[in-house]
Amino acid sequence: MSAKADSVKTVFYALGANFLIFVSKLVAAFITGSGSMLAEAVHSLADCGNQIMLLFGMRVAKRPASPDFPLGYGKAVYFWSFLVALFLFSFGGIFSVYEGIHKFTAPEPMRWPLLAIGVLGFSIVAEGFSMWGCMHEVNKARGEMSLWRWFRESRQSELIVIFGEDLAALTCLIVALIAVLLTWVTGNPIYDACGSMLIGALLFIVAIFVGYEVQALLIGQSAEPKLKMAIEEFVSAQPEVQKVFNVITLQLGPDVMVAVKAEMRGGTDGRGLVLDINRVEAAMKTQFPEIRWSFFEPDVSD
Repeated sequence: MSAKADSVKTVFYALGANFLIFVSKLVAAFITGSGSMLAEAVHSLADCGNQIMLLFGMRVAKRPASPDFPLGYGKAVYFWSFLVALFLFSFGGIFSVYEGIHKFTAPEPMRWPLLAIGVLGFSIVAEGFSMWGCMHEVNKARGEMSLWRWFRESRQSELIVIFGEDLAALTCLIVALIAVLLTWVTGNPIYDACGSMLIGALLFIVAIFVGYEVQALLIGQSAEPKLKMAIEEFVSAQPEVQKVFNVITLQLGPDVMVAVKAEMRGGTDGRGLVLDINRVEAAMKTQFPEIRWSFFEPDVSD
């Protein structure tokens, strides 16, 4: 099985990097008058909000189960992750497109372009550090899976969001740098305006992809296919189990719920059957610590 990624560490990496980047971009945007730079500053501010919301959602997800929420609050992290994708990503995208249109219809000459280039270079390095931290955790989680397959199958919504953020941020920084360089070399501010609009379009695309992945978890998605298969194989291999008819899993934040329907090898004695089931469940939870709830139904047919 793949190692569990440390999502909290990844979020803090991103928060620290994005705050430094936001401050530097904002100062540079006011000095240079660059639309691409201002769009990038708003993007970084939105990313800081993203990380704060994710940290809050991860904290709520750790609350213990209650009578009103018998399966705990694990899915709270999906709600906050979806808000990040839906609201803050879109907010950054809308502002970037608006700023680009404004600069396109009322172009202004760029001031201090070398300052803008320097700040963007610093931002690329800082964002690269955040991306390095994110990829370190992603690689732990995905094991031998391809990056695309991990993105589609991962159940760690907060890691999906941070990965999407960092990837979008690096791409948008490169676009902004190219736009500023073209504006500086040609003296035509239209390149800067186009850069801002392209940044907005990229943010919209990332929002759609990340939002689509998170909404599946919010609705109620099973555990990762690899984990589900491993659980089914483990239960089938237990000496108390004759045949497994069905294994249903549900991902609840960091925890997993499992429901098993199986035929047992033992006789019909009620107490013996209960003890056999208890042994299987205990062994299953020991082998897979992410399983928090398990429900076992003995039967003779599916």
